[in-house]
This record gives sequence, structure tokens and C-alpha cells, in this order.
Amino acid sequence: MIDNPFYSHEFHGDYDLISIGELGLEEGGAIPDCQLAVATFGTLNEAKDNAILIPTWYSGTHQIWRDVYIGPDHALNPEKYFIVSVNQIGSGLSTSPHNADEANASIAMSKFPHVTIGDNVVAQERLLREHFGIDRLALVVGGSMGAQQTYEWAVRFPDKVLRAAPIAGTAQNTPGDYLIAEAMREATVSDPGWNGGEYSSNADVLGGLTRQAHIWAVVGFSTEFWKQEVWRALEFDSKEAFLAGFLEPYFTAMDPNDLLTQSWAWQRGDVARHTGGDLAAALGRITAKMFVMPIDEDQLFPVRDCKPEQQLVPGSELRVINDVLGHLGLFGVAPTYMPQIDQHLGELLATEV
Repeated sequence: MIDNPFYSHEFHGDYDLISIGELGLEEGGAIPDCQLAVATFGTLNEAKDNAILIPTWYSGTHQIWRDVYIGPDHALNPEKYFIVSVNQIGSGLSTSPHNADEANASIAMSKFPHVTIGDNVVAQERLLREHFGIDRLALVVGGSMGAQQTYEWAVRFPDKVLRAAPIAGTAQNTPGDYLIAEAMREATVSDPGWNGGEYSSNADVLGGLTRQAHIWAVVGFSTEFWKQEVWRALEFDSKEAFLAGFLEPYFTAMDPNDLLTQSWAWQRGDVARHTGGDLAAALGRITAKMFVMPIDEDQLFPVRDCKPEQQLVPGSELRVINDVLGHLGLFGVAPTYMPQIDQHLGELLATEV
């Protein structure tokens, strides 16, 4: 176990670690004591029908949702809803390679098992049902890998999801997106000091994490972001300063094994595995009212990949978010981003189901 101060309450604010016991895994093996890092906002009503679930994305935690998406002035209003954000396994806050304790010593570091999108959703369902007594969700909403989990929820547990909003993500990962994630994985382990997770500190792999940050600069932001020098609005005086002052510090603070755990799951997100590879049949299972919300300048999950999936979901709607930042518009930096999100989520939550 390596202590990393980034994964702490100091950086991420309040959350609870809740054990759901042993979690059997789709790819075999188990996490003996699966602990989920859970942040809640608002109050669960007596009928327990005002719950909203937010899964997290690659490298992200509940923090960004708390700081940007949740509040009395937003559609995700904690004065009206009980909002539960569950940090995915491998996030660094929930059970992850770098923080496996004695109860999980057999799976620490490079021995950490493969965890799928489905494993995360099964863990979340158990948490909601056994810890909170929640059997149905008013809404599941997530971005990127959180969108993958949103689709998984709607397909795997259709009777438990009334509404769903996958933002900037797909139900079935594309070959191109798989390769982008693979390039990030290769960058992460590219330093000579890397030895399959047996390193003495994050300093041994800072170069690899820096290279991953540079890949995100290319695919996470749109070409228009760079052409229009949008980074100037973020108070940087050059693209090099933006890389050094924004993206590099973000990724080099993280544990590489945690990121590798998440990216492996990201690459294999595919609800069609429930129906023998038939994506139409899988998405046809969805009974939730769904708004599919791609970002127009997203290079990872472009509209052209999201729209055909949306057309396979009964009664769904395509709601395109306009944001020059591209995929990393998810951070809510552009002043025009959250008004669009709030409008669409507000309309979705107002829909009778």
C-alpha cells in the first residue's frame, strides 16, 4: 500500500467508506472486502423515490459533481432530491490498487483484479439496496465512464431506473476509443522505473503520467479549443503554460495503477455482452426515459457514435451539448455548459414515467 495524499478528504471533501462485503467479479476472482467511497447530498424522503445516482468517470471523483453540477440552482437540486455519488472501484477513493488494506492484501498493486463496468454497477446496486433501502432511482446520470455505467444500469436493472442521462459516453465502446485508451495505458507504463506496479513512489512514473496528460491534450480537448486559444480564457498565456499548469498537475497527482484499473474497464464497456453481442437487443431492454447527451466537439465519444445508439433506445431523445472544449467540457469550465445540462436534466426530471 502506497500513501498518496491526493486521495484524501483534504482534496475531495466529505465522503463515507461503506463496505458491501465480498464482490464477485465478471472476469473471475473477487474483492474480499469491497469498500465504496460514497458522497450524498440532500435527504432521502419517506417513500424513497427521490434518489439520484451519479457514477464517476475516468480519473474523476464525486468532487467535480459536488462543485459544478449539484446545488439548489441546478437541476440536481439537493433540496429536492437525495443525490448519491459513488466513486468507481479503482478511483483511488473506493477500493483501488494503491489503497488495498489488509482485508484486500491479496489483490493489492499489480495483483489487483480486472474490474468491469458491470462489476461497478452490481456494487452500486447492492449499496443502494442494502445500505439505503433504495429499490428504484428517479435518475441515473453520469459522464464519460459514468455514462457507460448509466447505460449498464438501464440495461441490467431496467425495473430500477426511471430516467437515465448518459453524458458524453457510449453503451458500447468503439475500436477507436479502445485504442485511445490503450495509448494512454502505454504512456502510463512507459518509464524505465515502471515494473508492473512494483515501484517505490509515484515519482518513478511521473514521466509516464505526464505523457498521458499530453495525450489528453490532443483528444480530450477539441481542435477548435486549441485553434481559438480558449485556454486564454482560463488565464494561461500559452498552450505550453496550460499543459504545465492544468493538465500535467491533474494527472501526475494520481496513482498509475488506479488509472490502469479504470482504463481497462473503460475499454471494455459494452452492454451488448448481456445479449450475445446484439446491441439493439440490449438497448431495447431499456424502459427508462433516456436523454442521450453527447458533446458536439467531443473526439472520444462523438455525436456520430452516440446517435445510432440513442436511436435503438425506445422513447429516448438526443440532446446535443454545444461546447468548444470537447470531451473535457465535462469539467463545466465554459459558462454556457451548465445551463444546457440543467435545462436537459430539468426537463428529464419533469417527465412523467
